[in-house]
Amino acid sequence: MWNRIANLVVKEMLAVFRDPRSRFVLVVPPLIQLIVFSFAATQEVRNVRMAVLDADGGGAARELVARFAGSRTFRSVRLLHGQTEIRDAIDSENALLVLTIDPAFSRDLRAGLPARVQLILDGRRANAAAVVLGYANAIIADFAQSARARRGPTAASAASPASPQTVNSVVVSRAWFNPNLSSVWNTVPALVGILTTLIGLLITALSVARERELGTFEQLLVSPLRPFEILVGKTVPAILLGMSEGALMAAAARVVFGIPIIGSPLLLALAILVFLLAVVGVGLFISSIAKTQQQAILGAFTFMVPAVLLSGFATPVENMPPWLRAVTVVNPLRYFLVISRGVFLEGMDLPVAAANLWPLALIATATLAAAAWLFRHRME
Repeated sequence: MWNRIANLVVKEMLAVFRDPRSRFVLVVPPLIQLIVFSFAATQEVRNVRMAVLDADGGGAARELVARFAGSRTFRSVRLLHGQTEIRDAIDSENALLVLTIDPAFSRDLRAGLPARVQLILDGRRANAAAVVLGYANAIIADFAQSARARRGPTAASAASPASPQTVNSVVVSRAWFNPNLSSVWNTVPALVGILTTLIGLLITALSVARERELGTFEQLLVSPLRPFEILVGKTVPAILLGMSEGALMAAAARVVFGIPIIGSPLLLALAILVFLLAVVGVGLFISSIAKTQQQAILGAFTFMVPAVLLSGFATPVENMPPWLRAVTVVNPLRYFLVISRGVFLEGMDLPVAAANLWPLALIATATLAAAAWLFRHRME
């Protein structure tokens, strides 16, 4: 039996590597997607166009505007000359943020009174507007702290006579696991799982469909191979190629992007193996249903898109509605992303990873069993 399975595995591997297009698809597109997605799929907001309506014109107002202009977040700062220009700047999308400075801004600031500014954002780009609002608030808070420091304790005591002593507090922030808050460090470990899913899913989804299109599937049916042996022979090549792709993506993350692998590479390899078993089961299920390679590709992407959206890659699972969170329980990519990011950035060990490994093993058992049942049923 094992000799027959080994021969079928060799046949499947040769079918992949003898085809120049298959060799190209296995290596070049995943690397291109890893590089492109790493920089495109980012939640950072940069090169923002903003406008300023400075009704004060004082030195403090000019300093605040200079702080915005000097930030790497904002690409250009356009000066407005009247209230009517605010609507035009937002409507024409020439500015995501409009900063309006009160006419008494500098005077109130010197007197220790609340100095008023207004931030107007384009709500059509809700996510970008929320991020830019956080950046703007940080710039304004830093400017206010500098202004208080320049006034000194005497001015502070005069503004607050009930406080005999002024205590200056400084907030020091540290970001664990990603000290530079680089979105690439968060994105690339997740892409290792997403691109491994794509390869494992496509190889298995196309395997039986390709046999049907070429007319060789009937030869398998009349061969000494039993359905179980055919199933194993179709599964092993996908796992081997998927493991190779996962190792290639992890190496690219370390070498190209400089992301450290703090945890054990062996634990990451174990997680990729269990994860691929779950993905291969889905791919074989699709392959058993599809009659053509086009149907197999459509079926693979029908699974792929919801799996990525519900994995926590773009938005946290905790932010989803309760009924949608229940759906993510059967999504293998959700559990693998936790392990991948944990091994890369946190140094996750096996006891901690086990909380996500056993659901992966359970999903793998269910998908492989369903694929085996359907495969045997379709061959009868």
